[in-house]
Amino acid sequence: MATEAAPTRKCLGKDCPNDASSLQCPTCQKLGLESYFCSQDCFKKNWSEHKALHKAAGGSSGSSNPLRHFFPPKVISQPDPETGHYNPFPTFDFTGKLRPVYPLTPRRELPKSIKRPDYAKDGIPRSEQVFVNRHKIAILNKEEQEGMRKVCRLAREVLDIAAAAAVPGVTTDYIDEVVHNACIERDSYPSPLNYCHFPKSVCTSLNEIICHGIPDQRVLEDGDILNIDVTLYHNGFHGDINETYYIGEKALQDADSIRVVETARDTLDESIKIVKPGMLFRDPGNVIEKLAKQRKCSVIKTYCGHGINQLFHCSPNVPHYAKNKAVGTAKPGMCFTIEPMIALGTHRDKTWPDDWTSATQDGLRTAQFEHTLLVTEDGVEVLTARLPNSPGGPVPIPGYTDGAKAGA
Repeated sequence: MATEAAPTRKCLGKDCPNDASSLQCPTCQKLGLESYFCSQDCFKKNWSEHKALHKAAGGSSGSSNPLRHFFPPKVISQPDPETGHYNPFPTFDFTGKLRPVYPLTPRRELPKSIKRPDYAKDGIPRSEQVFVNRHKIAILNKEEQEGMRKVCRLAREVLDIAAAAAVPGVTTDYIDEVVHNACIERDSYPSPLNYCHFPKSVCTSLNEIICHGIPDQRVLEDGDILNIDVTLYHNGFHGDINETYYIGEKALQDADSIRVVETARDTLDESIKIVKPGMLFRDPGNVIEKLAKQRKCSVIKTYCGHGINQLFHCSPNVPHYAKNKAVGTAKPGMCFTIEPMIALGTHRDKTWPDDWTSATQDGLRTAQFEHTLLVTEDGVEVLTARLPNSPGGPVPIPGYTDGAKAGA
């Protein structure tokens, strides 16, 4: 019986024109992925970029212990006899006052009728791992742009619903439930759910948490600041947005909390002003860091804005710090996010043992804002723009005026 000839594989090395040999990345093999290179030298040369794929496939996500996914920490504190709550990482050196409050509620279900992204079942976003043209930035046609407009409008609606529910006395898990149900009502899938095995439908990041906070049994307190990061998947497109909110009146009386929140808000607004055809993707970081420094804040460097369309995360990368080396130029039809994370103290971060929650190393507060943007022929369209009745909104920073704006 004749057999089908094996197709010729191209080397996955960046800009490498060679055919691949039988050499595979050993980590990819363990994760069930195929990744072939032409030579050991080419593999080594591309390692720093290639290893980022392992996180998306469920490998190490910045932790020093890649075995954590296979052998999770077994040491847990004793559950409180009255509530049943516990800290699953009692020996971890937390940087601030916040602690995880477990147990997590079971994964929330969705109706079978809702269209799901490819990672919904097994947690692996295979569509984001295609190496062919992985550095090419998609230019959306008119129909695709309408798809992005629709999902981003829905994402704004869901974020506003969640923000209205974020008051002292409710848990972040309750916020997750609110977001999950609001997505279902809009025939949408909550994009974070099971993305690289993330367990919840929204990210809730409190106080010193930079991003990727997992909703749990922790109750919101008067004086907290809370970032709610919502992404919806609707009719084949993702829409991504987040804002940071003041919880209770005490937060609005704390000058440092106001300074970091409003600086994050303003850096996003100022960076959006330069978005137009021809803008270099390295440029928003210059605007963001300039204003952050004027406000005596720092810019988190570990995370960046990203392309978004039919994929949750794709090219381009949009760093938020100055003098970065991002590649690419904005063109009409491109969709991407800008989402600066601003801190009162150090820009350095530390990840909790859950492999998601990222905190500032000094435990000081941090805030973030994000919009999904569409480059137009003569500028930019903010697809996730605030509505007249959106909760939250800017407040004056004690001791600062408009003269502290970037470029002033």
